[in-house]
Amino acid sequence: MTMTGGQALAGQLIQEGVTDVFGIPGVQLDWAVDGLRQAADRIRLTVPRHEQATSYMADGFARATGRFGTCMVVPGPGVLNAAAGLATAFACNSPVLCIAGNIYGPAVGKGFGLLHEIRNQTGVLASVTKWQGSASTPAEVPALVREAVRRMTSGRPAPVAIEIAHDVLSASGEVKLLPPGREDLRLAPDPGSVERAAALLDGARFPVVFAGGGAVGGEAPEALRLLAERLQAPVVMGENGRGALSDRHPLALNALGGRAVFAHADVVLVVGSRFVDTAVATPAWPSAAARYVFLNIDPAAWAPPREPTVAIEADAALGLKALAAAVARRLPRGDDLDRVRAWAAAQSDAIEPQHGFVRALRAAIPEDGILVNELTQVGYYARFAYPVYRPGTFINPGYQGTLGYGFPTSLGVAAGAGGRAVVGITGDGGFGWGMQELATARKYGLRVATVVFNDGHFGNVRRMQGDQFGESYGTGLQNPDFARLAEAFEVPFARADDGPALEAALRHALEAEGPSLIEARVGEMPSPWHLMRLSNPPFVKARPAPPNPLGEPAPRLA
Repeated sequence: MTMTGGQALAGQLIQEGVTDVFGIPGVQLDWAVDGLRQAADRIRLTVPRHEQATSYMADGFARATGRFGTCMVVPGPGVLNAAAGLATAFACNSPVLCIAGNIYGPAVGKGFGLLHEIRNQTGVLASVTKWQGSASTPAEVPALVREAVRRMTSGRPAPVAIEIAHDVLSASGEVKLLPPGREDLRLAPDPGSVERAAALLDGARFPVVFAGGGAVGGEAPEALRLLAERLQAPVVMGENGRGALSDRHPLALNALGGRAVFAHADVVLVVGSRFVDTAVATPAWPSAAARYVFLNIDPAAWAPPREPTVAIEADAALGLKALAAAVARRLPRGDDLDRVRAWAAAQSDAIEPQHGFVRALRAAIPEDGILVNELTQVGYYARFAYPVYRPGTFINPGYQGTLGYGFPTSLGVAAGAGGRAVVGITGDGGFGWGMQELATARKYGLRVATVVFNDGHFGNVRRMQGDQFGESYGTGLQNPDFARLAEAFEVPFARADDGPALEAALRHALEAEGPSLIEARVGEMPSPWHLMRLSNPPFVKARPAPPNPLGEPAPRLA
């Protein structure tokens, strides 16, 4: 049938199962927005107040739903503003489709100085996505969208981008919408690699599993549990792997507990992780005595400086299922992991007030509720100390460490959470990136409770500068009165300056139908960084750890 490019775009998005688009209208997108308007009974357009929020919200929606998220921005400044959210999604293997408008098609690359023109927009998008494509006629739009979805959801999930010039969106032509290209493209493991890995694991005295973000989605968590129980191997979960195994499981350990068991591991299975220390570009958990098995969809995950003995290129769930079927069943472990957990808790529980705040968060948030974790002192602590019981209920910015991502991402999570409780925590520094999105939360009735820990500074930067130079510079903040800010946006407000008050405020906020804002006024907090990694970056002061509860070096344990 005859369609405009904008109608073809909306129609094919619906074919691909898209129910929500996060975007901001603009002149190059007028015909795309009109296509969405005509299909408003089948696809919803959510309009935030800043283009950076479009990609953050799409990322949050994807992580809450298990489907891909979709954002839409004008060319030039719109693309540049959305790039931060796309970079975060790329770091976290989050499938996000970015629809970018473009200038008048025949003028692309000519440098005429057209509205919103930037040099090499495709190159900008290529830096934060794994694939880019464009359409030059309305008839090409359906195939472009379908190919983008196929690329985005096959192999390592990651953002993709399509560019459509405004003259293509406004043009009319004969268009055929296409059925979605839904097929199981998951890569099965090579049987020989599985056999070699199983033999290595069966011969291990003390096997350990390290789970990253690739072990959290789909069928991977259940397959991971089955394998861990057959091996009776502790599962150490990295920051993005939290929830791959419930923290209630007797084999589950956080990263701090991982320090104790890695000292004794002779074989380590790394699942769905890049396994690199993000501060110093070394393997994340080095152990000279251990041999490593890497299971990942992307061979780059075991490239140097990592040194695998066996590498399995496969979908995490399929690889874990194959390994679980291939390894021998071991007898249950003793109480040694209970000792490890107690050892880790003794160190982390002493970090106050972070421990009290995190305990309050866990007490108030239902088991299926979602915590969106920001770069704030409580958030750093939460990376390893917040108990996580279900996959997808702890959302982190990954190695991108994007300050300000938390609040807009939590709005996208709320849009896709299906009524589940959503809590976002942020510092006053990060909240300043997107506090205008209180208007978005209010307009769309997004059910999210936002906790702002207010110390009047970029707190972590202040500490790092003080540790390195003896004083800080440029870290103080001039904040609004958060109570009056919430009132201006007609958002309920509460103040909670300690753990018990925060728990009470959160329980009340989570009963509400829409958004709420909670301020926690805090002072300078003790650093949790020395508990977060084996090798601390240069800006972190090293501290001696208590003796290993499993003994040191103790190379032979059952």
